[in-house]
Amino acid sequence: MAELKTISLPDVGDFDEIEIIEVLIVPGDEIAAEDSIIVLESDKATMEIPSPYAGIVKSVSVHVGDRISEGTEVAKVEVSASVESGKTASSQAVESKSSAETEAAPAADAPAEAEIIESEVAPLQESAPGKIRKPPPGKPFNDSGNVASKSIHASPSIRRYARELGVNLEQVIGTGPKSRVLKADVKAFIKAAVSTAGTGATGGLAVSAMPEIDFSRFGEIEAVPLNRIQKISGAHLHRSWVTVPHVTQFDEANITELEAFRKSLAKEAEKNNVRLTLLVFIMKAMVASLKAFPNFNASLESSGERLILKKYFHIGVAVDTPNGLVVPVIRDVDQKGLYDLAAELAATAERAREGKLTPGEMQGGCITISSLGGIGGTQFTPIVNAPEVAILGIARARMQPVYAADGSFAPGLILPLALSYDHRVIDGAQGARFTSYLSQVIMDIRRVLL
Repeated sequence: MAELKTISLPDVGDFDEIEIIEVLIVPGDEIAAEDSIIVLESDKATMEIPSPYAGIVKSVSVHVGDRISEGTEVAKVEVSASVESGKTASSQAVESKSSAETEAAPAADAPAEAEIIESEVAPLQESAPGKIRKPPPGKPFNDSGNVASKSIHASPSIRRYARELGVNLEQVIGTGPKSRVLKADVKAFIKAAVSTAGTGATGGLAVSAMPEIDFSRFGEIEAVPLNRIQKISGAHLHRSWVTVPHVTQFDEANITELEAFRKSLAKEAEKNNVRLTLLVFIMKAMVASLKAFPNFNASLESSGERLILKKYFHIGVAVDTPNGLVVPVIRDVDQKGLYDLAAELAATAERAREGKLTPGEMQGGCITISSLGGIGGTQFTPIVNAPEVAILGIARARMQPVYAADGSFAPGLILPLALSYDHRVIDGAQGARFTSYLSQVIMDIRRVLL
């Protein structure tokens, strides 16, 4: 006759409350005595908590993230009388094997979790050549290739090892006893993933997918689909982030004189039906800087063997629109005057906000400028807009005391600059020289004429 048993957290040492990082069972699972049911993690170690009973899991009382103490109820298990009465002769015979024999023939215990069968299907990983896992009756594989609703068998040290390397254990096929994941399995999985990435099959780094989380468990939610721009820009930014080794150089420019000059042109600009913004002056200063440092006006060839130096000066400008961020390109900035640039920039930004930009208007840029000064913030680290090799971020200018040569202080309008660049093309010294030069040009815009 079946009996319902409660599994509580046993004494795990000198811990008041310890966090659950994995729950390895769900209601309906059939577990054996000593099967791991949860994984705990303290500031010193991780530990698996085994079940003292064999039977069917009827309920689970804890969740990932819970902090529990000795005596906390973890689950309830329905234990049959035949199971509780003792071990069968066959199970005793299996347990009498030495650990060496078990490691030498892991398939002996494997059928309890997933049968290993010969197959003509291509091998899933090198540690199990020519074989695939076949789920037992009534227990199909889930989307990650593991038996649905079954726990992942791996020691705490292997789980930590996998987490450090970013490996999702659900995607790793264990070759140890009862399909237990071994360190060799994790290594083989990584080797296969890197090999696949190297052939271009995945187009980049192979990383494990984020786990699916049911956020409705924590409160009311609303699922809002991403719009087209968010999907496209998100994929592009992710690709740039994982394929371009980023470095960000910070600097400042005293724009007190530039701002006074800009304001002095306000009436003349109004007669030309334009509004001169700080961004127009920075675009001109950027052209002067690109001419002085040609490696910034370049793109790295896809083979990584050559640097393509550009003889034109097209500057991308990030524009905030109701549907997300877009980067139209203003072409031949070096050949246009301030008023022409101001008019073109205003018209392009308006088309961007209306969603009327063509794909061609967002291609061919040499470098991008992203300005958040109109919104706020003190600094930020922009992501390189590949295949460009650098991007300039501008935050809000602020008044602060500036030290003068005579030892006095005077108020100055200081503009924060943040230059992110591709470290494969630009080293730290070049990055610092570029921002220093750009800062000098911005502080004295007359240098554009040099």
